[in-house]
Amino acid sequence: MKDTSKGTVMESVKDPGRDSGNGPGNGPGRDSAKGSAKGSGSGKGSASDCVKEAANAPGARLTKDSVPDGSRARRDGTGTEPAGPAEGAAETETVPHARVQEQREQRGPGDDDPGATDDVWDDGLIARRVSETAKPAVPVLETRGPGAPPPAPLAYDGQLRSRLDALRELVGLSRTRLDSQTLSEAGRVLDEAAARRRLSGQHTVVAIAGATGSGKSQLFNALAGVAISETGVRRPTTAAPIACSWSDGSAALIDRLGIPGRLRRRPVHNPEADAQLRGLVLIDLPDHDSAVVQHREHVDRILKLVDAVIWVVDPEKYADAVLHERYLRPLSGHAEVMFIVLNQTDRLPGEAADLVLDDLRRVLDEDGVALGEYGEPGATVLALSALTGDGIGELRESLGQFVSERGAAARRVAADVDAAAGRLRPVYATGRRAGLSEEARDDFAARLADAVGATAAGDAAERAWLRNANRACGTPWLRLWRWYQGRGEQPTGRLQQAQPEEEATARQSVEQAVRTVCDRASAGLPAPWAQAVREAAVRGSQGLSEALDDLAARAGLPPGRPPRPGWWPVAVLAQAAMTLLQVVGGLWLVGQITGVMAPNLGVPVLLMIAGIVGGPLVEWGCRLAARGPARRYGLEAERRLREAAAGCGRARVLDPVAAELLRYREVREQYGRVTRAGAGVG
Repeated sequence: MKDTSKGTVMESVKDPGRDSGNGPGNGPGRDSAKGSAKGSGSGKGSASDCVKEAANAPGARLTKDSVPDGSRARRDGTGTEPAGPAEGAAETETVPHARVQEQREQRGPGDDDPGATDDVWDDGLIARRVSETAKPAVPVLETRGPGAPPPAPLAYDGQLRSRLDALRELVGLSRTRLDSQTLSEAGRVLDEAAARRRLSGQHTVVAIAGATGSGKSQLFNALAGVAISETGVRRPTTAAPIACSWSDGSAALIDRLGIPGRLRRRPVHNPEADAQLRGLVLIDLPDHDSAVVQHREHVDRILKLVDAVIWVVDPEKYADAVLHERYLRPLSGHAEVMFIVLNQTDRLPGEAADLVLDDLRRVLDEDGVALGEYGEPGATVLALSALTGDGIGELRESLGQFVSERGAAARRVAADVDAAAGRLRPVYATGRRAGLSEEARDDFAARLADAVGATAAGDAAERAWLRNANRACGTPWLRLWRWYQGRGEQPTGRLQQAQPEEEATARQSVEQAVRTVCDRASAGLPAPWAQAVREAAVRGSQGLSEALDDLAARAGLPPGRPPRPGWWPVAVLAQAAMTLLQVVGGLWLVGQITGVMAPNLGVPVLLMIAGIVGGPLVEWGCRLAARGPARRYGLEAERRLREAAAGCGRARVLDPVAAELLRYREVREQYGRVTRAGAGVG
């Protein structure tokens, strides 16, 4: 009896047609003998009898727990006209699709297998559905053979692609200025967007998340039409995520979630539901508030990868702080890809369900979660009871419309881009105008010019020009006296060397100028870019004082005398004439005194007076005429020194600072492209 029972179980797996009772020579007695439980006595019914009784019930579906003594029936029939004891048995042992295909290849063309179907699940899922011998009138689920092409990948529209490109460019431009931790979330969004784009665009991955005891697994089973996810009073009940797909081609999407094949299921075969939810991949997650750390890690990891989320709350913990502060509030920008389901409404008497639902909407509004009411985009809020089935149809209808749009994946990526841009906002935007104004540049150049003494150099040049003019146009006697007094002075036109105290003051002035321009350039910049501007300015200021000293020496007054205007020779000749008159008048008077010449005091006295008075008059006139050229000469000397100091400061400080500001403007423009709203499937 033991060997016979064992062989019967194996035969039922290898050849479902034999168990169906439709093959030649199959009768109730034979099937009953083969389906008897191991070690069963005369007082116990056979396994096939139990299967038959369960199959005759309308809509019955057997699980492995409902078959006694471990006996397993592979498939059931239509449930209306059973032809044998094993006909109508539901599948209780989930068999991988590859094993089913291998068994079908082993059967020859003459094997009669009415209970089997021609559908081949080639998406890595364990087929768990009820097949029918008669094909329904409505379209059945799409099937894919081993040689069928893969599903079309997801396509982003132009605007979303532009935003992703801008985000990628933004990350590339910012790597040298921002730390990797700051850019990690943006990098993750780019990686996940690229990975999702390569996968099926005909499927929508929706996760069911909730707290302990919220009934999410019960809702999962209600949508699937079969008890797939374990439910019970034990907490936590769901230990690992379970996937259920309504159509083929979703294996790569589920692989991306890291869900193994043993946790992949099929919903109950229902043509109407299959057509309504075609393309849906439903994931039952562990409790997000589970005491087991691994469960929470599963939730956090998968929530970043799915296209949409159904949040299941119950009347007791719908306002739980953990749910709102850890998940709903940070994900408020993902409202368009969220469903908020108030479960267990059967526990609320009268109008209490409406009151709780209104309060839930109020709490969601405080979290910043937009509600999809009156045709506006936002989260869908529903109330239902997974236990009684009240409201399940409305959720199924909303979910079917949501999946049929095929836009959830793109909206999720767009929301992720918005969230990443929001996190990066403090490092790219401050709401203030940033940059280095012309006024700040001019002030920096003026401070450097003051540090090198450009004004003093111009004044010195002006005085030197006047001094040379006076010497050239003055009376010979006065020029001789001035020469005698100025024998120890520095040659005209050369700048004096600065004293140590003056050098220290000049160095402090340069440092103060650099700090001032740093503060003005970094004003209005986010902290990382302001720090980059300061670092660039500090690097350029090293050795700036010494460079300015060299420039002052090279760009100062040329050695020797200043250039002389054209009227100087005329003034010199006039002074020479005045001196000659004095000499002639004096010699004439001496000649008269010595008796060499006839006495005539009037003419020599007049000549001497003309020479004595005319010399100072010519010198005074030349001094007046020299003021303008001297001033221009001093201003020109000051201008040259200012330009030299400004050029040195610009090359060492302003240009590096301007380069950092230009880089910031580039990333700011890219950030503006990233934050542009709107995305969809193209």
